[in-house]
Amino acid sequence: VQLVESGGGLVQTGGSLRLSCAASGIVFSDKSLGWYRQSSENTRESVAVVTSSGTPYYSHSVKGRFTVSRDNAENTVLLQMSDLKPEDTAVYYCWTYYDNRDYWGNGTQVTVSS
Repeated sequence: VQLVESGGGLVQTGGSLRLSCAASGIVFSDKSLGWYRQSSENTRESVAVVTSSGTPYYSHSVKGRFTVSRDNAENTVLLQMSDLKPEDTAVYYCWTYYDNRDYWGNGTQVTVSS
């Protein structure tokens, strides 16, 4: 299983970014996928998950600002982030669960300047 993130970067408060995760090595369409993040002060936390049927779930801190979606034809999961805040600064990791374990990408840095 391989998860490769892209799309991170530096953005000002109130700005937007879109993260992308390309997945391989799994039957993509029947897996839940999502995004976690970890800042230097905090443990890794769930941000958004999209189920195999396309139902999204969000953490309270990002609901209304972030949108998770999936493209089963391209084996890709996206995270559209809007109205970004300095507290969104973190390394963002793509996630899936397969064969009784979690899989993570290497992460992409998102930095929001105030």
